[in-house]
Amino acid sequence: MVKGLWGKKIGMTQIFSENGVVPVTVIDVANWFITQVKTKDRDGYNAVQIGRVKDKYAQQAFSADWLKKPNEYFSVMREVHLGEEAGNFTVGEPANFITSINTGEMVDVTGITKGCGFAGVVRRHDFNGPPASHGSTMGKRTGSLSFMRSRGRVIKGKRMPGHMGVDQQVMQGLEVIKVEPETQIVAVKGSVPGKAGSLVFIEKA
Repeated sequence: MVKGLWGKKIGMTQIFSENGVVPVTVIDVANWFITQVKTKDRDGYNAVQIGRVKDKYAQQAFSADWLKKPNEYFSVMREVHLGEEAGNFTVGEPANFITSINTGEMVDVTGITKGCGFAGVVRRHDFNGPPASHGSTMGKRTGSLSFMRSRGRVIKGKRMPGHMGVDQQVMQGLEVIKVEPETQIVAVKGSVPGKAGSLVFIEKA
């Protein structure tokens, strides 16, 4: 049994239900093909390697020649671990893993957060900033850097300005609101890490 499925984040929208409006993130899990099957006897663990076909080849039938030039035909390749039983998977068949999740289930979604470049402490660490009155000239600076600053050192882990984003993050306990096997679309409640078009991994909570 597969441990999860990879998809591409499309964006956020809202779905109307009986209780009101539910904000959801739409994830596209289409155009994935199995490129390699790994077994415990040969590789030490059970897994399937899958690749997402580039958009210009999405309408074509799978060809064995694609595996000879994976960088030309696949935009990205990933692995999905299996349980103790390897299962019956064939190289070249579509990775129709959407059947492993159902509406109403709770899932964990892993993704890479958006890159924000060099950010200050107000944006990066949610500092309050200086007071707005009494002539404060502090600006948005960090403030005191502790007693070791006089020795030319800073304590490890000190919250300071720096590179923000591009970190792996997991959103746990998201409800699956809608699953469409025909269009290979999954809608989960709430937001998930990453920008539109980035890869995310969905697994059961």
